[in-house]
Amino acid sequence: MDLPVSFADRTRFLLGDEEYNKLADALNDEQPVSIRLNEEKLSSSSFSLFHASSDRVPWSATGYYLDRRLTFTFDPLFHAGCYYVQEASSMFVEQALKQYIGETPSVMLDLCAAPGGKSTHARSVLPEGSLLVANEVIRNRSQILAENLTKWGHPGVVVTNNDPADFAGLEDFFDVILTDVPCSGEGMFRKDPVAVSEWSPENVEICWQRQRRIISDIWPSLKPGGLLIYSTCTYNTKEDEENIRWTHDEFGAEILPVDAPAAWNITGNLLVGEDFPIYRFLPHRIKGEGFFLAVLRKPEGEAAQIRYKSTSSQGKKKTGSSKVNAGASKEQLLAARAWLLSAEDYEVSANGMNITAFPKEYISELSVLQQSLRVVQAGVTLAEVKGKDLIPNHALAMSTVLVSDAFPCEEISYEQAIAYLRKEAIVLSGSAPRGYVLLTYKNIPLGFVKNIGNRANNLYPQEWRIRSGYLPDEILMLLKS
Repeated sequence: MDLPVSFADRTRFLLGDEEYNKLADALNDEQPVSIRLNEEKLSSSSFSLFHASSDRVPWSATGYYLDRRLTFTFDPLFHAGCYYVQEASSMFVEQALKQYIGETPSVMLDLCAAPGGKSTHARSVLPEGSLLVANEVIRNRSQILAENLTKWGHPGVVVTNNDPADFAGLEDFFDVILTDVPCSGEGMFRKDPVAVSEWSPENVEICWQRQRRIISDIWPSLKPGGLLIYSTCTYNTKEDEENIRWTHDEFGAEILPVDAPAAWNITGNLLVGEDFPIYRFLPHRIKGEGFFLAVLRKPEGEAAQIRYKSTSSQGKKKTGSSKVNAGASKEQLLAARAWLLSAEDYEVSANGMNITAFPKEYISELSVLQQSLRVVQAGVTLAEVKGKDLIPNHALAMSTVLVSDAFPCEEISYEQAIAYLRKEAIVLSGSAPRGYVLLTYKNIPLGFVKNIGNRANNLYPQEWRIRSGYLPDEILMLLKS
């Protein structure tokens, strides 16, 4: 790999000749492939298989290295949200959340969240009863984020499409904010050749200043005593240590240590004269790409006197007016509610022609978010109302709160699964009931069809379909047939 001369000079000065040479050599090696399993969807027997046959990512309870890259596009379990392909180093976020959040339900913001690796990870690690707000500033990327979180299946999620400055009005709102800030991308050189061509000293200067603006924009919305998890995929101290020191000096943030055994080979502070705790992942020392993380705590103080509770008039305006449920009858709302596990924990309502479920505990927070931000989706979309018909939504099939016997199920073959994911019409067995049927593959929900006998109308989302019309000669999947 031909590294930019300025990058080589800077990084050699930062690491020393011996370490830099090892890093440069590592960047010419093949990049590792790693995934995280979705504990809510895969059985314990699947996990035991991985425990026995795959290398664990040391800092993640559900992260595994693969010997080679799977044919992810043609693995139905990938589309079913059973696992997420995520770079191993970035899974270290799990350690910060587990150490400092523990079992306390929290409201968390993932500020720069697309495509969704850290969001799906955080949602799995956060304690029961938590709420995750996953934000992406670029509109089309926010749709990809929503897709990946829908497939992951947890109901306690709101997806937004906003600039960091838009959060300024949500004073003292979040317990945790993860800022995986846009950076110069030095840690992605092995993974993305474009990152090499786009790197320049000038871009580093632009990045560290943008990163400080992002921290300044988002800081007021963090509760006193709340956590800011700051991360980049770059090596230089301007975007890393110097920004952490600036946040400490500017806002009085406490820089917190994260438990990390020496055997993990994570590199510490490289800023001359400083020793505050930071965590840098270097590809020649760990099995993963370049990554940096630090955890900061906002000083304790008097919280702003804002209670995020809707007044009755606000509630009617946003969630309670007669217009909200105009598209659905009371019977249809009750029918959709019956599809939910622990239905009493959810507010089931119709907005336009869609019926959605959202955790009751956070309805007031959702109302505030809707008043302040562009909300892409919230909770689980259960169904679309079409006259007297109630069409189950794909998000319900992906959700972990679907009642197992709410719909008749039909187990399908691999070939049928691929046809379904291409949104082709498929034919079910003669014993399959008419009406809405939940298709399963290896007993994992894959999506809905409406079986009309001679064929089944495919309800898979058009924009998510597999567009490739061919199958590779060799197909490598998570669980072998």
